[in-house]
This record gives sequence, structure tokens and C-alpha cells, in this order.
Amino acid sequence: MASETPLTETDAPTDAPVEHLEVGSLGPPEPLTRTLERLAELPDDAVLVQHNDRAPRHLYPRLESRGYAFETVETTDETVTVIWKG
Repeated sequence: MASETPLTETDAPTDAPVEHLEVGSLGPPEPLTRTLERLAELPDDAVLVQHNDRAPRHLYPRLESRGYAFETVETTDETVTVIWKG
């Protein structure tokens, strides 16, 4: 699992509980489905860090319609999308 560095590069709350979700090895639509399912289970003050092998572009409009803020950070090893209630 990647370090916390991508999380600190975003505007996500730094004092919130953080959950990680690895979906890089999954084919579509599993990353989108698993991310939305995990978000539904988390408390509103939690931050979800999704580790993927690509930017989850189909996820973005769904996050926006549900009131989430998010930022995606590309590293040399993975794409990390940090998601929190906006």
C-alpha cells in the first residue's frame, strides 16, 4: 500500500479517520461499485483513499451527485483518489 503522501497533497481533512480501498487489480465496473459501497458504509467524517491503476473518471460524476469532494493524485506506482464529504 502506498504511503500517506497523496493524502497530504489534497484538501481532505487531516484529522478525519482514513480508510483505504485497493481496486487497481479489478476490471470495470468493480472499482466504481466497490468504492460507492464502501462510502455508503463509512461515517460522514471519514476519508476514503482509493488506490487504483487509473483515474476513476466514471466515478467522479457519481461522487459529485452524492455531495463528495475528491482529488486524484498520480504517483509513479498508482493513481490515488481521496474522497470525503464536501
